[in-house]
Amino acid sequence: MGNIASENERLPARHGQAPRLAAALRLHWQLYVMLIIPIGFVIVFHYMVYPNLRIAFMDFRPAMSWDSPWVGFDTFRRIFADADFYRALRNTLMINVIDVFVQFPAPVILALMLNELRMRKFKRVSQTILHMPHFLSAVIVASVAYAMFRPQTGLANILLMEWGWIDTGIPFLTEPVNWVITYLTINIWQNMGWGTIIYLAAMTAIDPRLYEAATADGAGRLKQIWHVTLPGIKPVIVVLFIMRLGHILGGTFDRLNAFGNVSAREYQYQLPIYIYEKGLMAGRFSMATAVGLFQTLVALFMVLIADRIVKKLGDDGLI
Repeated sequence: MGNIASENERLPARHGQAPRLAAALRLHWQLYVMLIIPIGFVIVFHYMVYPNLRIAFMDFRPAMSWDSPWVGFDTFRRIFADADFYRALRNTLMINVIDVFVQFPAPVILALMLNELRMRKFKRVSQTILHMPHFLSAVIVASVAYAMFRPQTGLANILLMEWGWIDTGIPFLTEPVNWVITYLTINIWQNMGWGTIIYLAAMTAIDPRLYEAATADGAGRLKQIWHVTLPGIKPVIVVLFIMRLGHILGGTFDRLNAFGNVSAREYQYQLPIYIYEKGLMAGRFSMATAVGLFQTLVALFMVLIADRIVKKLGDDGLI
């Protein structure tokens, strides 16, 4: 990246920005071609859907399409009067708030541990192993989890009983509180390795001379982590934390559906399940769109508030 920056500095600028941009495109055209797919994905699935948000203010019927009658905020009134909506909202908030304070620090801690490894081959192998669970589908992970955590025949309970730690099998996924703990733990296991990528990249940008100065001052490994590494990646942590708050009302339907069962329904019933059951399955597309719009507005509000608080504390925000 340093070479690219230095080459960009040598681009001609005396005739304005247009020749400079054309020269940059000729020089780094491979990088710009690589951007076509992600930019196209964002445009198609994020910006082109904006006009369809009007469905939330219509009594949308597929047969009538855009000729469906307008109802204003009636759909929102029905949603906010629905007890199931508040149950799903409570569960979504509870799971995501716990997830923020439990899962968010896990990639940071893991990245710090990986960064301290001095055996490069072992470090590369460890990173590969830790990244792999992220690419497993929720169905596969849930199938393995249900096989491992069965109360009587699951491997986890068999080992715990063999070691004498428990007398009877623990219903990890068939008791509400245990389901929440197991669900969050599996989520951390699956995603913390993937989350280390950005933090490890940020650590490579820290000036090595800072570590040399800390060593000269007598700082050990832990003090170097506390006084050099963490301050060096603090801006990245802040930005990712703000972005994480934007998902405070989010959720992954395929994961919730894969881990769902009748016994865990009390906490498994969250907004993605509510949207699917009360909206899409029932043919109430206006209701599904309205709940999705509500989630988006709350996410925007949370990001703006968090960004303002971070800036008042003296750090650089996201916006």
